[in-house]
Amino acid sequence: MAACCYLILKTINKLKKRIKENEGYKNFAYKDCLGFLTIGYGHLIKKNEKRFLYNSFSKKALLKVFESDFQTAIKDYQKNYKKDNFQQNTKEVFIEMIFQLGIKKQKRFKKMIKHIKKRRFFMAALEMKDSRWNRQTPKRVEILTKILLKKEYERKR
Repeated sequence: MAACCYLILKTINKLKKRIKENEGYKNFAYKDCLGFLTIGYGHLIKKNEKRFLYNSFSKKALLKVFESDFQTAIKDYQKNYKKDNFQQNTKEVFIEMIFQLGIKKQKRFKKMIKHIKKRRFFMAALEMKDSRWNRQTPKRVEILTKILLKKEYERKR
């Protein structure tokens, strides 16, 4: 049992690390590539969070914000996709998409989701590439398409 929990924790920590690297970090409010006010590791500042606009914050405080955002992404994934029992790499891609875009925008990738459910991962990756999201954050989409396709390539070898 302990080995199982260790593997899950290791996977979660790897996913968190990748999200943090992809998001970048600033301890003060800044505009993201779309012009939205953001702080920490890609936390979108909401209307009721004006406190973030005028001060810088400690890394410890912003790590708490990241943890909350990460847990929200996990919960949104479980609520919407747990029943699909996707492979680990697909789960990670979905969770990172939810973290970055929010569940409403992630669910707009209807063709991608349909292809994944039918195990057509290459077609799903093409849908990810053929998107405004890819034009806005091409490096991140490149990383996530490679992760999505990784298990598929390993399986065929």
